[in-house]
Amino acid sequence: MPGSLDDFPLFPLGLVLLPGELLPLHIFEERYKTMIDVCVEQERDFGVIWLSDDGLQDIGCSARITEIIERMHDGRINILTRGEQPFRLLRRIDALAYPAGEIELVDDPEEEADGGLAAATRGQYADLVERATGSRPSAGEVAEMDAYAMAGTIELPRDAKQRLLEQRSERKRLAAVADLFTASRERIDRAELASERAQTNGHVQT
Repeated sequence: MPGSLDDFPLFPLGLVLLPGELLPLHIFEERYKTMIDVCVEQERDFGVIWLSDDGLQDIGCSARITEIIERMHDGRINILTRGEQPFRLLRRIDALAYPAGEIELVDDPEEEADGGLAAATRGQYADLVERATGSRPSAGEVAEMDAYAMAGTIELPRDAKQRLLEQRSERKRLAAVADLFTASRERIDRAELASERAQTNGHVQT
């Protein structure tokens, strides 16, 4: 659903949201309580955009409120949101009671699917999940997962997630998450080796 939207509510945060990723939020600032009330009343999405050390990024992800978990007596709200679609921030708008901007929703250009790359990346994902949790997801669970869906369930550096969000090619996103999964697997290996050495006085038993 490409296009330009005015007065789009924005929620700058110290994190990156990907399409399909679930994000619970605790809303306590007055301006954001107002923003969430407007979004609920008008059934609107809002934009999550990374406020990094370098400033507000140009590419964010629209978020849909899927559940109002709790409204507290002092007005604070716990909500569950889901990432929907990447957008480009064209300009900030300061006239509203909450942060907003003019945004442009962005889509990927059409490209030929790479089934082999997708299958290999899903296999790496299943291996990593099994290594980290002891439980392997079923083939059915991962069969339709794209790069965003896989990356959204793994703890990744924010700059890596931002690069995925900005990438307009699914093939390139798959290749990038495959590299990220390899790096995560290597970190787990190093952590397990360090733990084993610590338990054996620095000597790995064979």
